[in-house]
Amino acid sequence: MAVALRILDDGAWISVNDHREVSVSELWRFVDPTFCACTLPDMVVENFIEVGVDGRTVEVRVYGQCIACGEKSTTEWLPVGRIVDGEFRDIDRESVLAPTGVTEHQE
Repeated sequence: MAVALRILDDGAWISVNDHREVSVSELWRFVDPTFCACTLPDMVVENFIEVGVDGRTVEVRVYGQCIACGEKSTTEWLPVGRIVDGEFRDIDRESVLAPTGVTEHQE
């Protein structure tokens, strides 16, 4: 079953099957030693750069700013949801996100 993934509104939304599912302005805590010097960056998501899939996991690379140190950068691939029976299922982005590896990219 094919699932359409798109970045909409100049990087403000991730669309899954033509439904806006994930938006910027969220606060994410994640593990990524390359983003900034903080052990667990708390980042305000400013823009979606890329969206892709790894198996059933929907992943994104985003640009944002760490609210602790002020560093602005782009993340590695971070999970935002899963595709289950053709439907998008949100993951809990209020907990700590761990980077993953995307095997297919959607444009």
